[in-house]
Amino acid sequence: MSKIAVIGAGKTGRGFLGRLLKEAGKDFLLVEKNQELVERLNEAQQFRVSFFGNKREPVVVDHYQAHTWETAPLRDAELIFVSVCGQNLPEVGTRLAEALDPDRRYAIITCENASHPAQTLKAALGEHRVCVSEATVFCTTIEAADLDINSENYPYLQCSAELLEGYIPDIPSVRPIENFSNFLTRKLYTYNAASCVIAYLGALLGYSDYGEAANDPLILQLLDRNYLATNGAMCKTFDYDPEDQREFAALSKAKFCDRTIIDTIARNAREPHRKLKSGERLIGAAKLLRQCGEDASVLELTAAAALVYKDPADPVWTGLQRENTPCQLLSSICGLEPSDPMTVRILSLVRRLEEAPQQTIESI
Repeated sequence: MSKIAVIGAGKTGRGFLGRLLKEAGKDFLLVEKNQELVERLNEAQQFRVSFFGNKREPVVVDHYQAHTWETAPLRDAELIFVSVCGQNLPEVGTRLAEALDPDRRYAIITCENASHPAQTLKAALGEHRVCVSEATVFCTTIEAADLDINSENYPYLQCSAELLEGYIPDIPSVRPIENFSNFLTRKLYTYNAASCVIAYLGALLGYSDYGEAANDPLILQLLDRNYLATNGAMCKTFDYDPEDQREFAALSKAKFCDRTIIDTIARNAREPHRKLKSGERLIGAAKLLRQCGEDASVLELTAAAALVYKDPADPVWTGLQRENTPCQLLSSICGLEPSDPMTVRILSLVRRLEEAPQQTIESI
């Protein structure tokens, strides 16, 4: 009986986690509430994971069993990955509470980019003897024909070591990380901040396709400058190994610049009011870079670009822009006082972007 189970046989569950487990030579259970999908998986006995841009040979995932909740032999599992939408975690916790042996110890890792997923799942599980960790998923996956998946070639699943309570998964690509909250900040300020540079500057330069914007020579130059500054700040603040941080940033850049991953400026630029919050990916990262003596000018430019970004499909952001000046938005959303030097710099860039966006971006 397999000691590893994956709850949720969707794109991430089978296309990313399934691929990592196959590469590690592990048999595993797939637990899925969709009876039709379970039947198709068991009938096919395999599916293929291909990689964007043919970066490497496809991986054929096999040696799994697919089950619905009603038939899944979960009591003998040791390690359980949960890959469902965040709003489904309470239901999964209730189901697991019924399926697990109350006298056995289990390790569970949530694979959801949601708010406090481990806490949500553990609350639903009740008194079971489980440790519930959480991972952040970087890998982009898209469903292809039949059961097959098209995937980014991302090699790791990073999760909280503290929440695993000493359990060490026997899977090299599953990486328990100490001080996981710091790692989430690292991800926010390295990945998400860079994504904003591409999205908001790309919008100003007239792009709608995200991959095309990411490969614009001017944006690439600014992106590299920001990665260099961010890498320095991450190593100074969290004592990350410089080479490890450079690899982390390089994986981010490779993902964003991959034209075979179909994405849009509109999707990545939506909800500027969320991305501009005080501790978030633009202002929070820019403050940290300044504190570390690094160059924050690219992020300040990006914050200005976010303030002038127009999205008629977003009534909340449109209303905020209509009812507030940029200075008021910097105060109410970003937590920046009018006298703050960062406020002064961003407002100057806002005025310049409104008059001559291309020339302003080129001058930074």
